[in-house]
Amino acid sequence: MEYGKDYGKAEMMAVAIIREIQDGDIVFHGLASPTPMVAMKAAKALGKDFTYVTLSDGVDHNWQNPPYVASTLTANTYEGSVATFGLDEIFDLYASGKGDIAFLSCLQMDKSGRIAMSVLGGKDYDHPKLRGPGGAGSATLTPVTKRTIIWKPQHDTRTFVPHVQFATTAPAVDKPFTVITPLCIFRKPAGEKFLKLDCIFPYTTVEEVKANTGWEIEETDVPVVPPPTEEELKALKKVDPNGILYYEFK
Repeated sequence: MEYGKDYGKAEMMAVAIIREIQDGDIVFHGLASPTPMVAMKAAKALGKDFTYVTLSDGVDHNWQNPPYVASTLTANTYEGSVATFGLDEIFDLYASGKGDIAFLSCLQMDKSGRIAMSVLGGKDYDHPKLRGPGGAGSATLTPVTKRTIIWKPQHDTRTFVPHVQFATTAPAVDKPFTVITPLCIFRKPAGEKFLKLDCIFPYTTVEEVKANTGWEIEETDVPVVPPPTEEELKALKKVDPNGILYYEFK
């Protein structure tokens, strides 16, 4: 597979998400999550046997219905569901330790995985540079989910900062924590305090990742992720003929 010809950053990021899902997992993504939505439909197309829940209140909806808008609070993630399961029930499921993966997002993050979703910058909490949408699923699920995976379609020093001034939430020390960006994957293994550069995508370098990350990266020699396979790319195209995957990468 050749970058720029057969695939781009959107496909690579979606495939990285697909590869995190294991048979038997219970997997959730929240609002405004077009990349995980397409990736999870493609994972179903590839035959992965997992339970798909979203805040649209459906369980294992008909993944063969292609998304027609970028919103994840539509019939795209509800029609054909095998059961109705409310967001309150999803939160209870994860808080009781029964949910396996939550694909969540953030506005800013630092090396310890502390996430800002509500307030960014400024001289104090009441006078910020920016007010965000609030914690929602990221705040609720990050500390309790078995494997929290943050997906972020931007990788720059405004997003990955040396220190989050006003943290909305933070990962649990005793649980693994993963961050997928268009350039690489960071991981914080269970029991460790800081994120480490785990691997890079085929079209970048460690130097480029370092230049676009606000915290110090100590790792110098990391694996390169295999590019998407032909089968994975076909699955993405099958479930996303309308190109919703590219919404976050315009």
